[in-house]
Amino acid sequence: KTLEQKICIVINGPNLYYALEDEETSKKFFRLALLASSVVCCRVSPKQKSDVVALAKKYGKWITLSVGDGANDVPMIMTAHIGVGIRGKEGTQAVRSSDYAISQFRFLKKLLLVHGRWGYRRVSWL
Repeated sequence: KTLEQKICIVINGPNLYYALEDEETSKKFFRLALLASSVVCCRVSPKQKSDVVALAKKYGKWITLSVGDGANDVPMIMTAHIGVGIRGKEGTQAVRSSDYAISQFRFLKKLLLVHGRWGYRRVSWL
């Protein structure tokens, strides 16, 4: 199904708790999130970040990628198929638990668009 208007979802930690409370509600939240142009989860706990990624892995057939820069992002990075840690002022815990590490957020574009394409082409050739 599609919507005639574009929507954006902004949800905070306490409301996300209720959205992920049981199987039926989390599935409805996920289907609504797929219709949105963007979904912003603000003021959420590390466990909730991990739960959102696990929800995408459970109901989607795509590869998940998580980007984090601090210790509070480690569970989310570990849950995703691919984890990217950004070295920063918050320490190196995200970098140590990630699959890829970058020094600054601006390097993410090149990592995804250039190196991601190269990697995709390498594994798609027989």
